[in-house]
Parts: sequence; C-alpha cells; structure tokens
Amino acid sequence: MGRPESLSSESRVAILLHGGLLGEHGKTGLGLLRYGSFPVVAVIDREQAGGSLAHLTGIAKDIPIVASVEEALAHRPEVLVIGIAPSGGQLPPAWREELGLALRAGLSLVNGLHTPLAEDPQFRQWLQPGAWIWDIRREPPNLSVGKALARTLPCKRVLTVGTDMSVGKMSTSLELHRASLRRGLRSRFLATGQTGILIGGEGIPLDAVRVDYASGAVEQLIMRYGSDHDILHLEGQGSLLNPASTATLPLLRGSQPTHLILVHRAGQTHIKGIDYVPIPPLPKVIELYEQVAAAAGAFAPAPVVGVALNTFGWEEEAALEQIRRVEAETGRPCTDVVRFGADPLLEAILAAG
Repeated sequence: MGRPESLSSESRVAILLHGGLLGEHGKTGLGLLRYGSFPVVAVIDREQAGGSLAHLTGIAKDIPIVASVEEALAHRPEVLVIGIAPSGGQLPPAWREELGLALRAGLSLVNGLHTPLAEDPQFRQWLQPGAWIWDIRREPPNLSVGKALARTLPCKRVLTVGTDMSVGKMSTSLELHRASLRRGLRSRFLATGQTGILIGGEGIPLDAVRVDYASGAVEQLIMRYGSDHDILHLEGQGSLLNPASTATLPLLRGSQPTHLILVHRAGQTHIKGIDYVPIPPLPKVIELYEQVAAAAGAFAPAPVVGVALNTFGWEEEAALEQIRRVEAETGRPCTDVVRFGADPLLEAILAAG
C-alpha cells in the first residue's frame, strides 16, 4: 500500500500534534519530523506553541510550532498530517472542526487514525477540488493466509522486536537501513505501521489487517522485495510481553526472519500503563523471542544478535553506562541507534551470517 501520487517529497506539510510533542501519543508526528522526506512547514501543538522544536524534542530542525490550523495556514502548507495516535486510534471530537478548516482552505489530509475520513459525508463536502484524503489504515487487497514462503528467499530478513510497544522499533529499523545503504548493501526498509508507510512510501498497516490474513500480508510484502535485495529491515510492532498486542507473532511468521534485534527502553521495568505486568530480565526476553521464532524447530532459528536501547531522556554518560550494563547482561552488542548509530548492530547481523 503506497502513498497517493500527489504526496511527493516536495509537498509542504503541516503536522497536527496537539499535546503530542511531549506527550505519549506523538510517535507518528515525531517520526515524520525525524525521518520524513518532505518539507514540514509547521507543527501544530497548542501546548507548546512558540517553543523550539530542537529544544523540546532534540530534532535539529528549525520548524515553527503554532497553536492552531488557522495559524499554520500562514506557512502555506499543502497537506495536513494527523500526527498523533491516541489510544484506540479514534478521532478526538474536538479536532473535527480544525480538520474541516484545513480542508475548506484547500489542504489535503493524511489520516493515520482508525477512524476512516475519506468517506465521511461532511469531510467530502469540505474537500476542495484537486485535494484528497488518504486513510492509511486500510487493509490491502488480495490477501491470503501465510505459508512460510519467505524462508525460501536468499536475503537477510531483520525484524525488530520489543519489550513493549512504542520503544523505538521503527527508528531502529530505519537506522539499520541507513547503515546498510552506507555499506553498499542493497537494503530496503519495510513499513508495517502508518508512520513508517509515510516515511518509506510503501508498506502495510498491520493493525488494520484481519488477524487471519496478518501473516499473509507480511509475507506478501517480504516476497515482493526479497529477491532483489541483500537485506530487508522489517519494522516491528507491539510486543509478545504486552497483553494488548497481537502484531508480533504475524511478523515473525510472515517474515521468517533470519535475525532479530531486541528494542528496549532504558530503565523500564514494567509494561507501560499496566504496572502489574513486569518486563522479565533481558536474557529471558531474548530466550522467549528466539524460542517463539523457531517454534521448537518448525522454522529456522532467528537469533537475537543485538539490543537497541532507547536512552531518550538520559544524560550521555548515564546512557553509555546503561548500554554497557545491557551488553554485560545479555552478552550481545548494544547501542542507542539514534544517538550513537546502528553500526554495532549491523556488524553483528553481518557477522552472524
């Protein structure tokens, strides 16, 4: 599933992020700010209006933060992207009029929420000639069940897996892809969520796929590119440890990974928002993922060859100490791929064969 042809790397984008710059639901907008290829001309966040994006987020881009869509229009955007992913993926009712203002002003709309907007009668009425609404979370057509076909491919298939949701699996896959390209490898990043699809231009919104076809959708994506690339970096979703997550197992089965990278947030001891579910020691988590991936020998082994540690919010020396601690605990290379680069993890992937 790809982006509309009219959304290009030259499209002037405004990102709607009310409460998301520093809140827990801003992953989509922050991912686009860090990795997006199109120019972002305004960030809309009423709580942080007038602030410095670089100071607030560490993303070194000089983009104004404004309080409303109306203020953003002064920066001449062509496309408005909904940049938050609230719990349940539903459209906050208070945003409806703000989105309507953007559409009436002639902007197109990128919608990563579960709430479909392209067929909404009021939104269609507001939509101006030549503009469009892209609902990213739509199940791709012509899906079938998974058949473990990816195991026949000659390429390396690297899947990021997590100790929890929203710990940095997409960023890890993207940074590994960039490191692979620098090495001269024929590499491709494969997106499985709305943010990754916007960044990479193509992928599957896995959480919009019916569960019976989820592994088949992943397999279809992998098979499309596996024969023409040396290495595929598949964006992970969810976690086997999180009781709300159902996405990780279809990713494991559909991709038939050759290598796994474990992603963890430094210092996190319990599933976020579910304090009674602990995160086991990382060696136990590694053992779990390797056992589930191989399924007692039904599938080929997929070793966890390294750990990507999210140290956002830690001072540099403390972050480096956390990385050293994880390396000692797991016996595997560890790095924060955003702060210190992904090369140690790519080295481990290539060394593992």
